[in-house]
Amino acid sequence: MAGIDFTQLLISFSVLLLSLTVHEAAHAWSADRLGDQTARYLGRVSLNPAVHIDPIGTILFPLIAMVTGFPIIGWAKPVPVNTQNLGRHWKRKFMAIAAAGPASNVVMAVIAAVGVRLIGFENAGSAVFLFLLLMVSINILLAVFNMLPVPPLDGGNVLSGLLHGRASDVFDRLRPYGFLILYGLIFTGVFHRLIVPVYERVQSWLL
Repeated sequence: MAGIDFTQLLISFSVLLLSLTVHEAAHAWSADRLGDQTARYLGRVSLNPAVHIDPIGTILFPLIAMVTGFPIIGWAKPVPVNTQNLGRHWKRKFMAIAAAGPASNVVMAVIAAVGVRLIGFENAGSAVFLFLLLMVSINILLAVFNMLPVPPLDGGNVLSGLLHGRASDVFDRLRPYGFLILYGLIFTGVFHRLIVPVYERVQSWLL
C-alpha cells in the first residue's frame, strides 16, 4: 500500500460520490417534473447517496481506478423512467431527462472552477483546493463520458430521441449490446481518443 495518498483517495471518492448522487438526482427530479413519478415512488428524488449507490459502479470500480491510476469513472443505479407516463412528446421529454444528468455535472464543474479561481493556485496544497479541483475534473469527465452516443449512456438516450423511423428502430436494437460496444471502445483505445481531447479542452476553458 506504499505510495498511496489516502487523503487524496478519500477526497476523490467523496467528490465522485457527490457527483454521481447529484447526477442521478437530476435525472429523477426532471422525470418527476415531466410527469413520471416512478423515481419519486422509489425514493430516488433525493440527494441521499445511499439510494443511488451501485456496489460495483459507485464503490469497487472507482476505487480500483483510483489505486491503479486510471481515470476516475463510475456509475450509480440508473433512474427508471416509464415513458408511458410522459404523455405527448414523450421522446422530447425523455431526451430532457437523459440530458439532465450530464448537465448537472457541467453545472457542478463550473461552480467548482469559480471556487478554484477564488481560492487561487497559490493555495494548491490545501484540501479545499484539491476538493474543488477534483470537482472540476471528475464532473467534466462524467459529463463527457455520459454523453457518448452509446446506449445505455445518457448520450445514447438523447440520440435515441432525435432519431425517427427506421434509424430509431435500428439504434434501439443495439441497446442490449451497449455495454459490449462500450467495452470494445475502451479496449481498442477509441474511448481514450474520443474522451480525452474533449475533456482536456473543456478543463482548459474552465481553469
